[in-house]
Amino acid sequence: MKKTTFAPVSAPQWLLIDADGQTIGRVAARSAYLLRGKHKPTFSGHQLCGDHVIVLNAGKLSLPPAKGQRKVYYKHTGYVGHVKVASLDQMIQKNPQWVIEEAIFGMLPKNSLRPRMMKRLHVFAENEHPYAARKPLSVPPLA
Repeated sequence: MKKTTFAPVSAPQWLLIDADGQTIGRVAARSAYLLRGKHKPTFSGHQLCGDHVIVLNAGKLSLPPAKGQRKVYYKHTGYVGHVKVASLDQMIQKNPQWVIEEAIFGMLPKNSLRPRMMKRLHVFAENEHPYAARKPLSVPPLA
């Protein structure tokens, strides 16, 4: 019988992603990759080995012209016939942080580590954040 090995997990780093002018999918894919820790040589799928990720300028995402109306978010209140529908444009105006968080949430593995990974995600609509003392490292955007 094989035993699962536990590689020693190093302290998480703080990484900074600027979403200004990028698409939702590229920002979310990069963030999910870093939250999981797949960029580390000690990656192990059953351990929490990812880093803290700070996403700035969530309100300045670049969208294809038709996608803002085509992509729709649904929410059910629990009452019969009470389905709330909002387009991507409406959600970015109302709460741009939620749009990024929802995209990243869907890209993480559906297991008990997902809520713990999401606690390491920090999304801000503007360029300011309260984690300057952590000295976050800037991550280059995906090409």
